[in-house]
Amino acid sequence: MPRNPWFETVAEAQRRAEKHLPSTVYGALVAGSERGRTIDDNTGAFAELGFAPRVVGHHAERDLSTTVMGVETALPVLISPTGVQAVHPEGEVAVARAAANRGVIMGLSSFASKPIEEVSDANPNTFFQLYWSGTRDTMVQRMDRARAAGAKALIVTLDWSFSHGRDWGSPAIPEKIDLKAMAKLAPNVVTRPGWLWQFAKSGRIPDLTAPNLKPAGGGPAPTFFGAYYEWMQTTPPTWDDVKWLREEWGGPFLLKGVSRVDDAKRAVDAGVTALSVSNHGGNNLDTTPATIRILPSVAEAVGHEVEVLLDGGVRRGGDVAKALALGARAVLIGRAYLWGLAANGQAGVENVLDIMRGGLDSAVLGLGHSSVHELSPDDLVIPAGFTRTLGAL
Repeated sequence: MPRNPWFETVAEAQRRAEKHLPSTVYGALVAGSERGRTIDDNTGAFAELGFAPRVVGHHAERDLSTTVMGVETALPVLISPTGVQAVHPEGEVAVARAAANRGVIMGLSSFASKPIEEVSDANPNTFFQLYWSGTRDTMVQRMDRARAAGAKALIVTLDWSFSHGRDWGSPAIPEKIDLKAMAKLAPNVVTRPGWLWQFAKSGRIPDLTAPNLKPAGGGPAPTFFGAYYEWMQTTPPTWDDVKWLREEWGGPFLLKGVSRVDDAKRAVDAGVTALSVSNHGGNNLDTTPATIRILPSVAEAVGHEVEVLLDGGVRRGGDVAKALALGARAVLIGRAYLWGLAANGQAGVENVLDIMRGGLDSAVLGLGHSSVHELSPDDLVIPAGFTRTLGAL
């Protein structure tokens, strides 16, 4: 741990995470697919956009708060649901506490390493994420459990096509941590004594199970790979299935994974409350355009009917401002807070959220606004040919 655990940018959090984590764990966070073009474009595209600041008329007070599907948040930044957080012993519970301390909504993956009940206790403003996986009865049981635990909305993720290969190689992740796995991973883990000591102090080893997918009738929770296998073996959903999920849930409903205008319009027809423009953080079909390039077309097509969010490549508060200016209600962050968690636990996640707040506040100030809701394309320098429209009707 550095003498000063505070870091000033997400890039520094990532550097510290790489030094702290075993290479297999760090590699799992970096992820991406095939050439990695999409993961690079997700971040690089934000840098292509410029700001058009004002020099006079700045506001001494600025409102950065908003609502997402009726739930208040101090920042237009949500914790994106990510699976099995073995980067820290407290995992999603630490993230949930950090988000609650900063007034931010927590998204919890159904593949998470901590149960919905513990996470919801740590942050009452928790949204539960569900994959189209298993039978309808199984999905109903999972939704019922999330509802009983107090989840305020459902996030349904449909944007993964199971791309596997990476040109730089994929990390070797065991199905479960047993003696055989520990022996195999030992050379990789012993080089990161700080990470190992964290788990030793907690009295537990990294848990690679998915407790939120535990069968309602009893039995152990599946391993991450067991849950992944169930997902891969489930027949992909239709738009009628999406409508059924929305009706079965009966509350605020976010569809995550939209890239095309025609899909966005079908999502509206299915009755969603909100949708997220997402390419699964570059882990889906490589060479899919960056989400910030796709956002304006989707927001223009359906933003007057449903809330539009963005997920992918957000590393700075300025990125948040750019997404809002192009039509997003809010953004979701994934890798950014995971690097913060790895770098300094709960405090590291709070650090990342503070970075987002500071950068967003600076942008709103410099652009001459008093609220995030005043941001618009007029605040940006948008290069010719920057945007992409997929699936136009």
